[in-house]
Amino acid sequence: MSAYILGIESSCDETAASVVRSGEELVSNVVASQFATHAPYGGVVPELASREHLKAIVPVVRQALADAKQSYESLDAIAVTQGPGLIGALLVGISYAKALAFALDKPLIAVNHLEGHIHAVLLEERQKGNHELKFPVLALVVSGGHTHLYLAAQKDSLWTYETVGRTRDDAAGEAFDKVAKLLGLGYPGGPVIDRLSPFGDAKVVKFATPQIKHADRNRPGEWEPGQKRVDFSYSGIKTAVLRYVEVNNMQDAIAARRAALQKIAKPTLEDYRALLDKQTLDLIASFQRAMVEDLVSKTLAAAESYNAASVFVTGGVAANQQLRQRFEQSAAEHGLPVFFPSRKLSTDNAAMIAAAAYPKFVAKDFAPLDFNAEAGLRL
Repeated sequence: MSAYILGIESSCDETAASVVRSGEELVSNVVASQFATHAPYGGVVPELASREHLKAIVPVVRQALADAKQSYESLDAIAVTQGPGLIGALLVGISYAKALAFALDKPLIAVNHLEGHIHAVLLEERQKGNHELKFPVLALVVSGGHTHLYLAAQKDSLWTYETVGRTRDDAAGEAFDKVAKLLGLGYPGGPVIDRLSPFGDAKVVKFATPQIKHADRNRPGEWEPGQKRVDFSYSGIKTAVLRYVEVNNMQDAIAARRAALQKIAKPTLEDYRALLDKQTLDLIASFQRAMVEDLVSKTLAAAESYNAASVFVTGGVAANQQLRQRFEQSAAEHGLPVFFPSRKLSTDNAAMIAAAAYPKFVAKDFAPLDFNAEAGLRL
C-alpha cells in the first residue's frame, strides 16, 4: 500500500519534518537545530526549546513538503511524536499536527519517539533493498535521554516490543555530555569526546564496570518474576571522572580551557587539541573506552540470553565512531548481524517518525484529535 506520510518531531531541541513513502523511501528530511540557542547554557533549556519550536515549525514543514514535491492535500497521513520528551516541546509539534489533520481531514498517527529510532534503522535497510531482516531483533536505543534495550518482533503489520534492559540512572549520552561539560569541552559533548579520544591512551585510567545489584529499585509491575534483564548505570563513571579531576588538581586548566573555547565561535579539532594536555586526553580516551565496552558487552550478553537473530544500535550515541567499530567487531565474533542508522538519522529527526507511522497507517491505528503529549511515554 503506497502512502506519503508527513512526520513531525519536536521532542527536544530539534524541530524536524519529513516525508516518507510507505515506510521505506525517504523523500525529504528537514531539521532545524537549536544548538546555538542552548550552547551558552551547557544543555537544553526547556522553555527556550519550546519557543524555538514555535518559530520553526511552520517553515520546517513547508520546506519538507517543497523538497518532497508534495502538497498538504497529496499527503495520506500526518504523524507526530507523542513522547517521551520535553512536555512543552512535544506540545508544539502535536498542536500543529492536530491542526493540519483537522483542516485537511487526514488521518493522525501518534508515534513513540523510541520506536521512531528503531524504525530509522529499518527505513534505511529497506532503502538498500534489505527486506529480509531476521527476528527477533534486539534494539539498543542509546541517546542523551535514553539507554534502553528492546526485544522487537513483527506481528502482521505491527511491531511489538519487550523491554529487556534500561539505565537505572543517567543515560549514556547524558554521561558523555556531562563529562565533556566537566572537562570544559562545551555542549554537546559526545561528538567532541568521540573526535578527541583517538589522541589519548585509553588504558591509562581504570574505570570500574558498573554493577547493578538493587533489584528492589524496580518499579512495581515493571519486570515479571524471574525475567532476565540487562541494566545500565552511568552515574558512577561521572563521579569517577570528577574524583580524578579533583585528585589531580585539573580544575584551573579546565577553567582556562572553558574560557578560551567561549571566545571561539566554532572550535575545530585543532583548537581543542591545542587546549588539551596528555593527561586530559588520556582521561577522555579512557572514559569513552569504558562507556563503549559497557554498552557493547551488555547488549551482546542480552542478545545471547534472548536468542536475538540481529541487533539494531540507534539513537544519537549510535553516531559514535568507536561504538560502531566495537559493535561491528564484537557482533561479528558472535555471528550476529548488527545494523546502524546513518549519522543523519541517528540524532532526532522526523523521517524515523514517518517511517514508524506506516505500520500503524496500514493497520488504521489512528490517534483521536484529543490525544495528548506524554513526557514519560514508555514503549
